[in-house]
Amino acid sequence: MKQLLSGLALFSMLIVISCKQGPKEKEPFVPSFSTYKNNADSAAPAEKNEIFYGILTPVEICGIFNRLGVPYSDATLNPTSNRDLYLSNSKASINTGIYGVDFGYLKIFGIGQEMIDYMVTIREMSNKLGIPDHFLTEPIKKMQSDMAEPDTIMKLMNEAFNKMENHLRTGGRESTAGLMVLGGWVEAMYISTQLVYDPAKPDPEVIQKIAEQKYTLTTLLSFLKNYYDDPVVVYYTKKLKYLKHYFDAFDIYFKKGDLEIDRNKQVLRSSGSEMTVTIETLNQIRDYVSKLRTEMVTP
Repeated sequence: MKQLLSGLALFSMLIVISCKQGPKEKEPFVPSFSTYKNNADSAAPAEKNEIFYGILTPVEICGIFNRLGVPYSDATLNPTSNRDLYLSNSKASINTGIYGVDFGYLKIFGIGQEMIDYMVTIREMSNKLGIPDHFLTEPIKKMQSDMAEPDTIMKLMNEAFNKMENHLRTGGRESTAGLMVLGGWVEAMYISTQLVYDPAKPDPEVIQKIAEQKYTLTTLLSFLKNYYDDPVVVYYTKKLKYLKHYFDAFDIYFKKGDLEIDRNKQVLRSSGSEMTVTIETLNQIRDYVSKLRTEMVTP
């Protein structure tokens, strides 16, 4: 997931991945899920999948949602009507990130009035944080025109989030940017676990995407540690550490020689993985994320 402090606010920290020298082998090992495909009948090498261990910006997350085939459900999103209820700086920061992910989610289904509403909401939320609204003026005008293209809008929005991040950093408000990242990550997890994950018919690739968040969560915790002068950051860091206990309950394994690490892009590449995660643990992650997200969107 690209560089920490790039995009919505935020990403430029590299972490040391535990699998740097290859995964440790544990005995006995019986994977609960595997995304390795049988290529016995094919001479072509297996296609490499990318695992981001940084953090995506809200508008970039929609790419993963699109590949996972996430269904449409506006009931899952944070209503734009809540925007006037977020009066504190911390609530405005967190929900700016949440609304950003909701906007990216809606992009999957094409430009419509809902996307415009969420873009306007992001602008109003950023105004509460003292961020000039002209950062979002051009994307809104483009979207309201008949010639607006979804990819163009997403590019403009990503540029807008970059400007928002730079504005916060130059103003010495890095913790505000950190809370925006936190809100975006939790919302992405919420949409994934509520709309894509089906415990009755678990899809291994969906399970893999959720399980891989143990890497991103480590990055996020390392990032937030820089802003312990903000009591709200400390509060939510404790919540994330509790969530991390569930991710620590399982391991992800890669075949020897199959794993590539791109530290510049913060990406792991492999043709698959095997996971010891159980449905019980996934349900615990889903339920905890849901409670955390409910707390975040409640005024």
